[in-house]
Amino acid sequence: MLEMEEEDLQLLFRKPSNGPISKEESFRRMLATADASRKPGLRLGTGMRLGTSMRLGTSMRLGTPQAIGTSSGFHRLGTGMMPLTAYRPITGFRPNTGSDVNRPMTAVRGAGYSSQNKVFDPLNQGYSYSLELPRDESPEEKVRVQERKIMQLVEESCNAHNEGNYRQALDRAKEASNKERNLIRMQEQAGLGDSHNMDLTYTVLFTLANQYACNELYTEALNTYQLIIKNRMFSNAHRLKINMGNIYYKQGQYQQAIKMYRMALDQVPSSQKNLRIKIMHNIGMVFVRMGQWDEAVASLEYIMNEQASHRAGLHLILCCVALEDVDRMKNAFNLLLSVPLDLEDEEKYNHVQEDPNDRLLAGAIRNDDLHAYEKKTRADAEFCVLTAAKLIAPLIENSFSEGYDWCVSVVKNSEYARLAGDLEINKAVMFLKQRQVGDAIDTLKAFGNESNIGSNAAINLSFIYFQQKDYENAEKYGQIVKSVDNYNAAGFVNLGACYMVKSELEQAKSYFMSALDLDPSCFEALYNLGLVMKQQGHYDDALECFQKFSGSLSLLPEIVYQTACIFEGLGDFEAASEAYQQLLGLLPTDSSILQKLGELHDHEGDKQQAHHYHLESFRYNPSNLSVIEWLGSYYIEMQVVEKALIYFEKAKLMQPNEAKWHMMVAGCHRRTGNLHKALKLYQDIHKRFPDNTECLKFLIRLCNDLGLRESQDYILELKKLEKSKEVRDRVGSSRPGSRRTNSGLSSRAGSGFSPVPEHVRLATPFESGNRSGSFRSSRLSQLHNSAGSADSGFVQPVDASYSDPLGPLPVRPRTGAGKPIDFEDFGDEQLGDDLLPQ
Repeated sequence: MLEMEEEDLQLLFRKPSNGPISKEESFRRMLATADASRKPGLRLGTGMRLGTSMRLGTSMRLGTPQAIGTSSGFHRLGTGMMPLTAYRPITGFRPNTGSDVNRPMTAVRGAGYSSQNKVFDPLNQGYSYSLELPRDESPEEKVRVQERKIMQLVEESCNAHNEGNYRQALDRAKEASNKERNLIRMQEQAGLGDSHNMDLTYTVLFTLANQYACNELYTEALNTYQLIIKNRMFSNAHRLKINMGNIYYKQGQYQQAIKMYRMALDQVPSSQKNLRIKIMHNIGMVFVRMGQWDEAVASLEYIMNEQASHRAGLHLILCCVALEDVDRMKNAFNLLLSVPLDLEDEEKYNHVQEDPNDRLLAGAIRNDDLHAYEKKTRADAEFCVLTAAKLIAPLIENSFSEGYDWCVSVVKNSEYARLAGDLEINKAVMFLKQRQVGDAIDTLKAFGNESNIGSNAAINLSFIYFQQKDYENAEKYGQIVKSVDNYNAAGFVNLGACYMVKSELEQAKSYFMSALDLDPSCFEALYNLGLVMKQQGHYDDALECFQKFSGSLSLLPEIVYQTACIFEGLGDFEAASEAYQQLLGLLPTDSSILQKLGELHDHEGDKQQAHHYHLESFRYNPSNLSVIEWLGSYYIEMQVVEKALIYFEKAKLMQPNEAKWHMMVAGCHRRTGNLHKALKLYQDIHKRFPDNTECLKFLIRLCNDLGLRESQDYILELKKLEKSKEVRDRVGSSRPGSRRTNSGLSSRAGSGFSPVPEHVRLATPFESGNRSGSFRSSRLSQLHNSAGSADSGFVQPVDASYSDPLGPLPVRPRTGAGKPIDFEDFGDEQLGDDLLPQ
C-alpha cells in the first residue's frame, strides 16, 4: 500500500490551484480541528487501504471532481477508481468568501457499512440469510438430480407391487420410463450422451415390463422385454427370455413358450446348473400342458438324473400314470424316494433334554426361520411321497391293497420310513371309499396304541363306529385316543359327539371345551359346542360360538343356518330373515330356506312376500305338503278358489288315503257353485271313509239345498255313527288307567280333516300348536253330549251343522239393493202406451 508522508501532503496543497482554496493558514486550521483519534479503516474493493498519509502515484490526477471525506481529511480519487457509495460526499466544506474563518467538517461519518461483512441481524435472532444469488446448476448436477428422482419412482413402483396395488405400481413405472427418456434427451442436448447410466435404463425397462405382466398387459410386456434383449449393451439380458416364456405360457402359446425357454437354455452357461434345471422343469411342464407325455418324461428324467427334486419326481410319476406304464411308475417312485431330504434330526428341537444348555438352545431355535424352513421342506417332501403312493397304488398291482403293500415295503427301506404308517392309514381310507368298512376296520386295528400312528388309527375307528351308530365302540376308541395322546383335540371331539348323542350335554360340553383349549382353531369342536349351547337354550352363548367363525368358514351354509335359527329362537325375526337371505344367496335352490322365509314374512304380516317365497319353494319342491296347504289356504283367503283347487288336487294325488284333501277338493267345487259335482265327490268320500262325520254333515246340507230325499238317510247314518262313537268312548273311559278323550270328534285323529269355522282362516305352517280344538263347533259338542240318551224312549233331532274347512263363503255384493218401490206413489196416474211392454 502506498502511503503519503505528511510533508509531501503539505507540499501538495501548497501548489497553486485554480480552485477556491488558496490560503495555507486556513487549511492548517482545518486540519487542526480534525479528530486525530480516528483511525482510517476504509477498504477499497481492490484490497487497497486508505490511510491518513496515502501516497498518490502519477496515475491519479489532482483536481478531479470526485472527493471523499475521512476522519483526517479528504482525498481526491483518480478517474480509474470508483467512489464508495457507502459514504456520503463532503458537504460541510465551503470555499472562503472573504473571511479567514472557515466552517469545520461536521458530516464526515459512516452510513452503516462495516468492513467485517457481517450478516444483517438487528434483533439478534441468530438467522443467517445469504444475500448471494443462487448459482446456476451445471448439466452434470441436473443429470444426477434427475437420476435420483427416477430411482425413487422405481422404488415406489416396487413397494406398490409388494402391497398388491398393481395399478399404482404400473403408473409409477410408466412415470419413471418417461423421466428416463427425458433424461436421455437432456444429456444429448448438453453433450453428455456418452456418460448415460445404462444400468438405470435397464432397471426402468425391467420394472416397467414386470408391471405390464402383473397387470395382464402381455403384449406391452413382451415389447418391453424385446427392447431390453435387442440392446447388446445389457449384460445377462438373455435371462429375460424366461420371463417371456412365462408370458407365452399364460397366453396359451405353448410352442412359443418352449422356443423362448430353449433359447434361454442355450445362452445360460453350464456353470449355472440350478438355472438350467429350472428351465428344463418349465419345458417339461409345458409338454405336460400340451399332452406330449413322452417329451415331458424325457425332460423330467433328465432332471431326476442331474439334480433330483421332490416336485420333479412327483411330476414324473404323474406323466407315467398318464402313459399307464407300470414299470416307469415303479422306477419313478424309486427315484423319488432316492431324493435326499438333507435335514437334521428333529431331536435338537425337543425341550425334554438332560443338559440345561441344550434345553435353552432348543427353546431358542424352536421357532426361528431356519426351523420354519426345515418344517416346510419336510412337509413338501412328505406330501410328494404320499401323493405319489396314492396315485400308483391302485394301478401297479391287481388291487389297490396289493399296490399299497408294495409302496409300504419300498418306503420302509428308504429314508422316508416314518411315512409307512401314514400309507397304512391311507389304505384304510381307500377301503372306506370302496365301501369296504370291515377291511378298513381290520387295517386300523392292526396298529398299536402306543404311537402317533396308533392314535390316528383310533381316531378313525371312533369316527367309523360313530357313523355306524355304534356309539359304545366309538366312545371306547375315543377313550383310547385320550389315554394315548392327551393333547389330541380330535379325540376329545369324538368323545363329545358320543356324549352329545346320549343327551349328556354337560359332559359333551366339557369335552368340546377341552378340545378348544388344545386347539383353538378346531372347527368341529367349536361347531359342536354351539349346537350343545343351542340345545340347552343358551342362545346368546351359542350365537357367540357361531360368530367366532371368520373368513371362508363363516360362509359355510351350516354356520349361516345355525345363526339364523338362533336369531329366530331369540325372537329377532328381522335378523333371522337377513341370515336366511344370506343363506339363500349360498343355496339359491333350497326349498326349505324359501319356505322358512315365507313363514317369517307371514308371521310379520307381509302376505305378498310370504306368497312369493312359498311359491318359489313349491317350484323347487312340488311335493312339500305344508307348502301346498299354505298356498291353498292363501288362495282361499284371497277368494281365488280355482287356484286353490289346483293345489288341493296335487295333495290328493300325493296322499290318496287322507280324507282331508278329498274334503278340500269337494269344498272348492261347492264354493264355486258346482253343487252337483260337490255332491258326487262327497258321496265318493262317504263310501271311501264311512266314519267321517263331517262328510255326512256336508251331504245332509247339500241334499237339503238341492231338495233331495237322501238327506233323511244321511241323518240316520250320522246318528248311528255318533251313537257308536259314544259307546266306544264309554267303554274306553270305564277301563282303569284310561281317560276320556275326544279323539273321535277330532278330524285329525279320525278322518284327517281339520274343520274350520266360517270366521277362522287356516293356520299357516309357521304357527305352532294344534288348533283343531278351537275349530270344534259348540253345536257339534251338544250333539255328542246328547248322543248317549238312547234310553230316553224318543228320537232326538240330529244337528246337521257343520264347519266349512275352506272358510266362509264370499259375500255377494248387493248391487241392486235400493229403496223398495211403493206403488202408491203413482196415485191414480194412468200409464201411457209407451210404458207398457210390447
